[in-house]
Amino acid sequence: MSSAVVVDGPGRHRLVPHEPAPPGPGEARVRVHAVGICGSDREVYQGNRPEGYVRYPLTPGHEWSGVVEAVGGGVPDGLVGRKVVGEGFRNCQVCERCHAGDTTLCTAGYEETGFTQPGAMATTLVLPARLLHALPDDAELSAAALLEPAACIAAAALKAGARPGERVAVVGTGTLGMLAVQFLAANSPAELLVIGTRDERAALARQFGATDFRLHDEPLPDDIDVVIEAAGSAAAARTAASLLRRGGRLVLTGLPAAGADGLDPTDLVVRQLEVHTVFGAGPDAWAHAVRMFGAGLLDPMPLVTHEVPLERFAEAIEWVGAGDPNVGKVLLRP
Repeated sequence: MSSAVVVDGPGRHRLVPHEPAPPGPGEARVRVHAVGICGSDREVYQGNRPEGYVRYPLTPGHEWSGVVEAVGGGVPDGLVGRKVVGEGFRNCQVCERCHAGDTTLCTAGYEETGFTQPGAMATTLVLPARLLHALPDDAELSAAALLEPAACIAAAALKAGARPGERVAVVGTGTLGMLAVQFLAANSPAELLVIGTRDERAALARQFGATDFRLHDEPLPDDIDVVIEAAGSAAAARTAASLLRRGGRLVLTGLPAAGADGLDPTDLVVRQLEVHTVFGAGPDAWAHAVRMFGAGLLDPMPLVTHEVPLERFAEAIEWVGAGDPNVGKVLLRP
């Protein structure tokens, strides 16, 4: 039977029958193959999502992959049957930020699949067809479910602008950190250092292209050209900045708790550091991630440790963020 997860409010959810909706003009209906669970989904379930960034009741799910099974008016019929992933931000397309390509900063207000709009923890998902990115016919759809976090890291990689032969580093060894290693490795760095808190991630980091792995409390260099921070804590941001040479480039992707002590502005100015931040992923970052995936330069599948039916949502959401080293990326299969 077709089904969907509905979170009615913090700590309250139901598994309900799901009736596939017909796509309207400009829309496509996707049969969901897999949907990932990330920390923000856990925030939705626990009620920790900032006000304005969630709307209950809600079907979560913003990391997903699937196959187009129907399209509405104005959408090419050739899209039916294609393997796809899709952007989450429902941008207005007409404001100044959207026209500049900064669709995640749309001034019309925040709307995102899986947070304020129905998400992919259901048998099917209807969304604007303009948000879809088609995949190669032979794409592994379970791996493709991780292209949403990969797109966020692609945005960081594009802002970092790492050039071949530079010394680069990643702070953080979760899903985002391990994806960042792969993006930076594709640019042929002279050195690729990964900083983590658990040494059991060292082998995977090296598998993805790292040349060195160190724990955060070990002696660290201070002459790195480019650093991507992907750990989501103020301490990680400070560690990332400390790795850089004078004039180095830093991209922050994590979201520490509000009000956390941050970087020292005097240090930033004196060392003339170039600091960028990333909130979500725009179309250019999505396209970059899909190209990397299609070219075989991005392999998210080793990050997946569990694939379970949608009916095990409550169990799976508890695994995420519980600190179990045996739990990596968890996928639900509607």
